[in-house]
Amino acid sequence: MMAIFKALGLFVLAGLFEIGGGYLMWQWLRSGKPLWWGIVGAVMLVFYGIVATWQVTSFGKTYAVYGAIFIVMSIAWAGYFDGFKPDRLDLIGGLIVMVGVSVILFWPRS
Repeated sequence: MMAIFKALGLFVLAGLFEIGGGYLMWQWLRSGKPLWWGIVGAVMLVFYGIVATWQVTSFGKTYAVYGAIFIVMSIAWAGYFDGFKPDRLDLIGGLIVMVGVSVILFWPRS
């Protein structure tokens, strides 16, 4: 059970670095924020790449699972920072990808 929490924690940490870094880069390049926003964003994206390597699964599996977690975290990020109001279909879609990622990552295999 602890391995599950560790894997999920690493995915969330990687997600925060990638989404946060991308958001800061976006704000710098598209919204006229100062250069230091872009620099901090770039550093966060480097940390995202490092944190992702801490997963015990293979590269392909890690990134497949991360893709689903990225979707859900992006919806939450947009809701919190951009005032995006996810509708019922956004939430259902997020639930579907999380069920899929649970099968990929945690379903017992022989």
